[in-house]
Amino acid sequence: MANGGSGGGSGGGGGGGGGGSTLRMSSNIHANLLSLDASSSSSSSSSSSSSSSSSSSVHEPKMDALIIPVTMEVPCDSRGQRMWWAFLASSMVTFFGGLFIILLWRTLKYLWTVCCHCGGKTKEAQKINNGSSQADGTLKPVDEKEEAVAAEVGWMTSVKDWAGVMISAQTLTGRVLVVLVFALSIGALVIYFIDSSNPIESCQNFYKDFTLQIDMAFNVFFLLYFGLRFIAANDKLWFWLEVNSVVDFFTVPPVFVSVYLNRSWLGLRFLRALRLIQFSEILQFLNILKTSNSIKLVNLLSIFISTWLTAAGFIHLVENSGDPWENFQNNQALTYWECVYLLMVTMSTVGYGDVYAKTTLGRLFMVFFILGGLAMFASYVPEIIELIGNRKKYGGSYSAVSGRKHIVVCGHITLESVSNFLKDFLHKDRDDVNVEIVFLHNISPNLELEALFKRHFTQVEFYQGSVLNPHDLARVKIESADACLILANKYCADPDAEDASNIMRVISIKNYHPKIRIITQMLQYHNKAHLLNIPSWNWKEGDDAICLAELKLGFIAQSCLAQGLSTMLANLFSMRSFIKIEEDTWQKYYLEGVSNEMYTEYLSSAFVGLSFPTVCELCFVKLKLLMIAIEYKSANRESRILINPGNHLKIQEGTLGFFIASDAKEVKRAFFYCKACHDDITDPKRIKKCGCKRPKMSIYKRMRRACCFDCGRSERDCSCMSGRVRGNVDTLERAFPLSSVSVNDCSTTFRAFEDEQPSTLSPKKKQRNGGMRNSPSSSPKLMRHDPLLIPGNDQIDNMDSNVKKYDSTGMFHWCAPKEIEKVILTRSEAAMTVLSGHVVVCIFGDVSSALIGLRNLVMPLRASNFHYHELKHIVFVGSIEYLKREWETLHNFPKVSILPGTPLSRADLRAVNINLCDMCVILSANQNNIDDTSLQDKECILASLNIKSMQFDDSIGVLQANSQGFTPPGMDRSSPDNSPVHGMLRQPSITTGVNIPIITELVNDTNVQFLDQDDDDDPDTELYLTQPFACGTAFAVSVLDSLMSATYFNDNILTLIRTLVTGGATPELEALIAEENALRGGYSTPQTLANRDRCRVAQLALLDGPFADLGDGGCYGDLFCKALKTYNMLCFGIYRLRDAHLSTPSQCTKRYVITNPPYEFELVPTDLIFCLMQFDHNAGQSRASLSHSSHSSQSSSKKSSSVHSIPSTANRQNRPKSRESRDKQKKEMVYR
Repeated sequence: MANGGSGGGSGGGGGGGGGGSTLRMSSNIHANLLSLDASSSSSSSSSSSSSSSSSSSVHEPKMDALIIPVTMEVPCDSRGQRMWWAFLASSMVTFFGGLFIILLWRTLKYLWTVCCHCGGKTKEAQKINNGSSQADGTLKPVDEKEEAVAAEVGWMTSVKDWAGVMISAQTLTGRVLVVLVFALSIGALVIYFIDSSNPIESCQNFYKDFTLQIDMAFNVFFLLYFGLRFIAANDKLWFWLEVNSVVDFFTVPPVFVSVYLNRSWLGLRFLRALRLIQFSEILQFLNILKTSNSIKLVNLLSIFISTWLTAAGFIHLVENSGDPWENFQNNQALTYWECVYLLMVTMSTVGYGDVYAKTTLGRLFMVFFILGGLAMFASYVPEIIELIGNRKKYGGSYSAVSGRKHIVVCGHITLESVSNFLKDFLHKDRDDVNVEIVFLHNISPNLELEALFKRHFTQVEFYQGSVLNPHDLARVKIESADACLILANKYCADPDAEDASNIMRVISIKNYHPKIRIITQMLQYHNKAHLLNIPSWNWKEGDDAICLAELKLGFIAQSCLAQGLSTMLANLFSMRSFIKIEEDTWQKYYLEGVSNEMYTEYLSSAFVGLSFPTVCELCFVKLKLLMIAIEYKSANRESRILINPGNHLKIQEGTLGFFIASDAKEVKRAFFYCKACHDDITDPKRIKKCGCKRPKMSIYKRMRRACCFDCGRSERDCSCMSGRVRGNVDTLERAFPLSSVSVNDCSTTFRAFEDEQPSTLSPKKKQRNGGMRNSPSSSPKLMRHDPLLIPGNDQIDNMDSNVKKYDSTGMFHWCAPKEIEKVILTRSEAAMTVLSGHVVVCIFGDVSSALIGLRNLVMPLRASNFHYHELKHIVFVGSIEYLKREWETLHNFPKVSILPGTPLSRADLRAVNINLCDMCVILSANQNNIDDTSLQDKECILASLNIKSMQFDDSIGVLQANSQGFTPPGMDRSSPDNSPVHGMLRQPSITTGVNIPIITELVNDTNVQFLDQDDDDDPDTELYLTQPFACGTAFAVSVLDSLMSATYFNDNILTLIRTLVTGGATPELEALIAEENALRGGYSTPQTLANRDRCRVAQLALLDGPFADLGDGGCYGDLFCKALKTYNMLCFGIYRLRDAHLSTPSQCTKRYVITNPPYEFELVPTDLIFCLMQFDHNAGQSRASLSHSSHSSQSSSKKSSSVHSIPSTANRQNRPKSRESRDKQKKEMVYR
């Protein structure tokens, strides 16, 4: 009856048709439950009715487990039965069923292997026996059955490999699939978050519920992906127990059950949060995470968050459901996010008590979760915070600004190097520098450096990284940078290692972007050769290497020829602010000159066709500008920079001039000048752009107009262009010596002017001129030497072609290599030599000291634009062990001697007649081996003070004894040009070391205060404001830092300064030295001899000579014009006694530098004038025979040379007359 009623209920429900499948399913379940009740009640009492049985069954304890209580959360069923067990059963059956099948398969496979082990062993033995019995040693072919098995295994393997490729991240398909699965897992988790606001179990129509449909689609995809993973798995059992597999077991089957039952159970869908553990893997697949710290950080965060969300989902389930054994009556309504909050306060052991677990399952879970969660919280959270805290503060990427260039600065980034660089690069005199500076260094800046960056935050950015890492180069956008500047550590203990580091930086940058322009600092000259090995290194495209040793020693060498020149050049190529002083002191005139810098500007068409001296005079007199060089284009359109080329050269259209001025606005006068409009203007400030039609210039020329060497103005006005534009437009000016002129362009015209133009000097002025060359119009009759000593021209030509006097480029004097033993002088030999007018180089160094490259000091003193008899003898005083290491680069230079000893020994200093030298240079190779910066210069300071404290006897008697004394090897003291510094009048006698000309190299700028005990310089005073630097007696390598920014803004500056200070080093010469590490001798040819025709710096004395009338109260402008018109000498500064402005006479012999004084500047008789002097072709002819005899005697020993230097009795009788006549000429005109 019960069954019939059940069937009738079922049929009635079906006949109604309105309830659909949901109503029909619930009716069937309800009918089955009623049948169970009826059967139980009939067994207890047969006379009872169905309803009474049903009511009595409620009180029976056995029936409690069978009846599901009614809950109002299931509105689709009036009876309120819950089906959570069906969802859970589907997952359990899937998991344990599959696990049972895998274990069963493994068991059967194991039993099959064990049972068939003996048979397989017998068959294998038979195969081996059959194979060994064959004569040819080959085995029998396998039968068809074995082939079928092999084919079957191959098919399974290929399917397995295909499935492995599909889920692997090694291919694009695999990566897309892995990322898609992760994204869909997160999507399923989001759907769970949305559904968590609904009851735990509810009736939902699959066809109407959009979220259920999306969740179903996701899980179908998960099921397919699960199948691929199962096929590709090598160990099925291990795969079945993986976390991702367990997640699929408890999330995929319940979705299909929910579709079947039209009922949704929130259940264990929170397990999808465990997929977050793979977040770091996904980011690695996408190439987002690259560093170990970032991978570790994401791993910790993903594990922590996934565990947190999963545990919160379980608490949400059990607390909203209640305990099953309590008939689900002890549940509490908690949202998912309240459970998240509960788990966090539980893990952190805070436990506010506002939210807590009420169910037994929830509390039991919390007990175990506290153990694991607390441990995870205590270990993961501090590590996460540490990783976030240690994350690079400057680890971002540079964002390029449209319309604004940027440069990358790397290498030695410290507070000192950065502050010096920014001070010059962002100097206010540059106006608005539209360039952003990006610093890249692998060490984060300290607080001081960070504060410096913040002060310049509008133009400076810092990023932590290394240029050796391509990823870091991409971060700073090196491919779009205008240039990359590499700074070197000037104070490192191992200069070669520092250069190697910078070369590796160049290699890395060029490897990443070959077209980038690089300007790098190098410490050692010989390491520049390694840059030539880099294929993409191209100096024609703007790549430059600023060798600090080369330039430092070149500056010092020029000071040996014209004392104070190092200070003047350093100030010209540095940005200095004008400091006005009202008092009439030496600082006033010095600082007025310091404010001058080097600029470039295109010359006006009004100058076309005029000679260089004419334009130079017009610019100085009328425009108040000093032009020292031009960019000259030859017939084949090759450009070269010519320094004071002389009047044989005519100005062309579009010629670029090099000016010394205090402001870029002043230099524009040279471009705006119009003869028709400005010829009668006396005030140069009124010379501005006029309305006259000007010839059109190329776009490139307009961009380069009015460009300062050190200024970074707008692209229209500045020559600061990208390397690509320079490569297309720029010429090969740096491939030639800046002031050298080819034979066809210069020498022929030069000789023609000499023959055509008559002398403009009166006979008295000719006699007064003495030894000075009379410009191109000088006559052989006015030569300073006795005409009787001049050999014939044929003889000279034969000498030049048969004897190697110069190196292969013709830029330097050369001799055959000499052994070091032949140039070593003992103390007694040096004392007997009676040296005078020489250069003493005091060098501190030992076997372990780093080489400083003394070749760079000697090369400017052996430039070929000096005649042989004009070369100053060089005497090195120092450790013989150190000098032996340097000698390999010095053995090809003439007139070099070595006195083993120490510069601190007064006996050694007296032996080399230091009181009679033209210059004493104090260098140290041990400066960088001391940690205390204040002690780095202790040796140089002690040597300088030691020399200044020495006392000497009257040296006039010694000089007179020189006529009967010994001379060092290869040196003849009878030449008038061996007088001190090319004819400068020497003091009558030097009795104290204070008056000895000294230049001391310093490492630490602040140590300059110890050189002069009588100055009043403040220790915090900048180097260029101190008295020793202003006087040219101290030089520090730090002044060369400004060349980095100056070279960036104008790449011609480095070529110009290297030619001025190195004596004419060219890229071709550097390539030659890179091959052989030594100069190569060459026979004289017209081409090499033409290279001698270049200017050199000299000093002109006003005490006597053709300019003596201007020395006493005359104007500097009159001197400038007279020297330029008469002798083609270009004056550009004054070396004045420090106390010359005082009305009372002073015993102080210190001098200071005045750069580019104005026209009306008053001269004093003791002034020495810096000038650019033309090469004197005639001066060397009188000494030609002496020069060659000296060259040929270089191979003889020092002892025989000394013997040969003693004149015979006959010669001794004939020499006084010639010496008296030469001494008389020497006193009439002197220049340095």
